[in-house]
Amino acid sequence: MLNTSQKLNPKLFDLNVEQVPIRDGFGQGLVEAGEKNEQVVALCADLVESTRIEKFAKQFPERFVEMGVAEQNLVTVASGLASMGKIPFTASYACFSPGRNWEQIRTTITYNDVPVKIVGAHAGISVGPDGGTHQMLEDIALMRVLPNMVVVVPCDSVEAKKATLAIAENGKPSYIRLARNKSAVVTTATSPFEVGKANVLVDPDRAEVAVIACGQMVYYALMAARQLEAEGIKVSVTNLHTIKPLDMETIHRVAANSGAVVTVEEHQVVGGMGSAVAESLAKTFPVPIEFLGVQDKYGQSGEPGELLEHYGLGVKDIVGAVKKVIGRKKR
Repeated sequence: MLNTSQKLNPKLFDLNVEQVPIRDGFGQGLVEAGEKNEQVVALCADLVESTRIEKFAKQFPERFVEMGVAEQNLVTVASGLASMGKIPFTASYACFSPGRNWEQIRTTITYNDVPVKIVGAHAGISVGPDGGTHQMLEDIALMRVLPNMVVVVPCDSVEAKKATLAIAENGKPSYIRLARNKSAVVTTATSPFEVGKANVLVDPDRAEVAVIACGQMVYYALMAARQLEAEGIKVSVTNLHTIKPLDMETIHRVAANSGAVVTVEEHQVVGGMGSAVAESLAKTFPVPIEFLGVQDKYGQSGEPGELLEHYGLGVKDIVGAVKKVIGRKKR
């Protein structure tokens, strides 16, 4: 079932599959990036522990600035540092950055095309008990619309580390989206990763549907694919970790091979990853699509797992969407 070239976690389908917060990978990657390049600096909005910027701050105190609860100042100072040759990483909750400081990101960072790296932590409904105000569901839309901005949504902690190291060297404004809760480790240190290049994790012959997912929803998509395979339904599963620049070649290939698509994201369906996929396919290969995400609603307090189920993002929901789009394809 799994694409062996992707070198995924051999324990992926075990009940005791390792669970690690995606943000941990960012913290590890930032320290390594700092060790490799002394121009890497970090700024935080009073959330060093939560965002996992803490280790960098302890190892490189002279290259860390605590900005306090001042997210607009956070990115504006970072833009100045980038203009002087530094590689700044700014970290806060996604509801605050880019939620509170989007105009400063637009005017001081992307307008000037300076390489500030914006880290939006605690994104999505899986933040859980923090509630609707802190469950950022609009950040992909906010960031992918900005010219010059790179947008990456890692599927697990391993990929988050790789993404952090990659954007540290890309010379571009970049946004990396991180979930809070522990999630399954899907990939390994040897799994391929390249910003702008999607990974097809399940690639059967004659797939009936192409499932395209990002973030921790990749794991749920893989679980759904396994269940569907047991029912005799073959689907491909693509980890679309980079929303911008979009890997149109891979998206078009998996869509053409199957003739139908299901997108899965922990984000509003309006303007998110699914919208980016649909925009791309509309140009060259329109197919029936089902969009799984939050359907024009705000989040609420609850346990991460129950919230994903409540908002229609569980394994059963992905299975149902696949069967629904197959029905549309056959009309």
